[in-house]
Amino acid sequence: YRGEPIAAAYGASKAGLNSLTGSLAQAFGPHGIRVSAVAPGFIATEMAAEVLASPRGDDVRSQSPWGRVGSPEEVAAAVFHLASPEGAWSTGAVLDCNGASYLH
Repeated sequence: YRGEPIAAAYGASKAGLNSLTGSLAQAFGPHGIRVSAVAPGFIATEMAAEVLASPRGDDVRSQSPWGRVGSPEEVAAAVFHLASPEGAWSTGAVLDCNGASYLH
């Protein structure tokens, strides 16, 4: 996630989720409970369809060096990893799934 100049409250809520994830991981870790989060970038969902079909869609896709947005299946794979035994040591992590679109 990143700061959003036209959606400051949205950006602040994402930062709050990052802090909450770490706090909950610390609180529940001693009880064997893992807490992680996924922070997806722009994902091709029904909610995003209108933007992606508009002239702004090309701008959104060009933010990633892959030239596209993510799929729900790609986000699901990240969630699956965090929930799997192999993801146990990632407790407290916020996994960015944004196709490097937030690195520019």
